Formats: sequence, structure tokens, C-alpha cells
Amino acid sequence: MRNLISKMIEATPGLVVADKAMNGVFALQKIPRCNPDIIVLDLEMPEMNGIEFLKERKKQGITIPVIILSSIASRGAEVTMEALSLGASDFIQKPSGSISEDIGTVKENLTGMLLAYGSQYRRSQGKKVLTPAEYPKKEAPPAQDLLSRKPAAAGPVKRIEPLRKPGKIEIIAIGISTGGPDALREVFAHIDADIPQPIVVVQHMPAGFTLEFARSLDRLCPLEVKEAEDGDVIKSGRILIAPGSKHLEVERKSLATIARLSDAPPVSGHRPSADVLFASVALAFQNHAMGVIMTGMGRDGATQLGSILREGGITLGQDEASSIVYGMPRVAYEMGHVMEQVPLKKMAERISSIAKAQR
Repeated sequence: MRNLISKMIEATPGLVVADKAMNGVFALQKIPRCNPDIIVLDLEMPEMNGIEFLKERKKQGITIPVIILSSIASRGAEVTMEALSLGASDFIQKPSGSISEDIGTVKENLTGMLLAYGSQYRRSQGKKVLTPAEYPKKEAPPAQDLLSRKPAAAGPVKRIEPLRKPGKIEIIAIGISTGGPDALREVFAHIDADIPQPIVVVQHMPAGFTLEFARSLDRLCPLEVKEAEDGDVIKSGRILIAPGSKHLEVERKSLATIARLSDAPPVSGHRPSADVLFASVALAFQNHAMGVIMTGMGRDGATQLGSILREGGITLGQDEASSIVYGMPRVAYEMGHVMEQVPLKKMAERISSIAKAQR
């Protein structure tokens, strides 16, 4: 597995393997010498496993970001969430073997995360960060540039003309991907406990992990956080997280609004998809909704955030400086679908203030 991951990294422009270690003990010994910008950590290792490594990393004051490689088992999900609570930045599902149908997807997601979190750490240390154009050439360049944080200049933003003025906000929908676990912990730890609107969330995450992720958020959030189940009532004081591999939509009935889950094909390359959630919220609530798009690769959610805006709802986007990957919010902003860009540290406060002002 170490050799497989190393080959993926070495084939990616902008990335170099600083060193490899067979367990946490050797890793701690090597870190001062190789001085990496980011660490890829397995959870199952002899002598010192991933959780023990993270605890020791914290004791030693090591701030280098960590990406977890995790298996799909339910126990793996529980341990992965523990790793995130101990300071790991993000996680990716470990491929089942050296030959796997998912290797291509794993490579794209893993190298994208390494470039994103590693670049952010280098900036925080005052080190130079190369642009994709400055990457040393390699024999096998990737099919696409994953992380140009300085995209080519777009034309003037075309603003959508809403069909109606914003009304009383009755629901808040959030779409988020890479960088999401940390970002949602920041937002939900500081969200006001008395906001009257329910919150529905699409966080790109594999099946088997969202239940534990929701439980981990519930422990730090003043509101109830749970993984959405089909038929769940969407109500004040509750945050519903879309399950991995299931689309989440909202359905308004005469007595209540409920969550609907489906196995429909992926949209924008994802299931759950933020586009699917935003489209259903716009249809059901029109100008009584708030849509928020946050850090993440790609463009999921960018198009249908515009549906919320077009119906007269309010839309926010995370700003570039605080996004691990300024992909989804950048596309939404350039499409003219974001009314206001907000830094992560102020997102909870901004959501809360708008929610209370428009209730």
C-alpha cells in the first residue's frame, strides 16, 4: 500500500514523497528530518497505530496536516471520526488492494487533497507555493489540473434577476466537499442555538461514514445533528446530514416538511449531490430558503444554488482565502449565484444573523 500510494504521488506534478514509514513510531522519528508539508496516515499499523500517532503528534505540538486512509468497515468509520476529532484534516477511503476499480478515483481525490492541504500549510509557514504552471514536468501528467487556486480570469459576473424579493427564511441548505469535515465542525460549533430554521447538508462522503460523522458533529453542536433517514421530519433545532451514496431532497406536505432519500444516478459526479438538494429546496421553498456553498473540488451545487437565488432566496459562498479548495464556491460565484462571500471564521455568525433577521 505504501508503494502504491507513493507511485500515485510521484506521478503527480507538484507532489514529491518526502519519506515513508511502516508505523507511527518511525514516522515520528523521520518527521524532523524530512520536514514534510503533509502526512498520509493509515489507521491500522503495528506498534503505533494511527490514533496513537495522532495523540502523540498533538503532545509534541506537530501542526503538519494529516490525511487519513480509512477502510469502509463500520468500525473504520468510528475510528476515522475519532481521528478527525484528534486533529486529522480529512480522510479518504483506502482502496481494497493494489488492483482496484477505484484506483483512478482514489488517486484524483488523494492527490487533490494533498495539494490543497499541503499548499495551505506551506502558506501558513511563510513558504513559497508553486502554481501549476511552475510544477516540474513529470512523465505522466494528470488528466486535469486539480487545484489551480488562481483560475484564469473570468468575464464579468452575470447576476441573476430574482423572480421575487427574499421572504421569511424557513430552511437552510449547505453543500460542501473537500475540507468539509473541519469546516462543518467550525460552523456547527459556533452556530446560534436559537436559530429557528432547520438545516440540511450535503457533505461528499462515502457510505458508512456519514452516521459517525453526524454523531461527531452532534457532540459539539448546540443543535441536534443526525444522519438523514427517509421520512425524517425537517424541523427547527435539527440538522440533517445526507447519507453517503444517497441523494437528499426535501418534500413539503400540509403538516410538515420531510426528508426524501433516493438512489437516483449521481449528479455533477456525486451522490449525494448538492445540486439535487439545492434544486429541491428551491422548488419547495422558493424565496423562503438560504443556500450556502462551501469548500470543495469541482462544481457540484454551483448550478442549482442559482435556482435558490432565482426564486428569491439568499445565497452565501465561502471565500477563497478560507477554502481548502476554492472549487465549488468559485464556480458558483463566477456564475453569479453567490450574493455574498464569507470567510469560514465568520460563516456561523453570518448564517445565524441572516436566519434571525429573516424569520
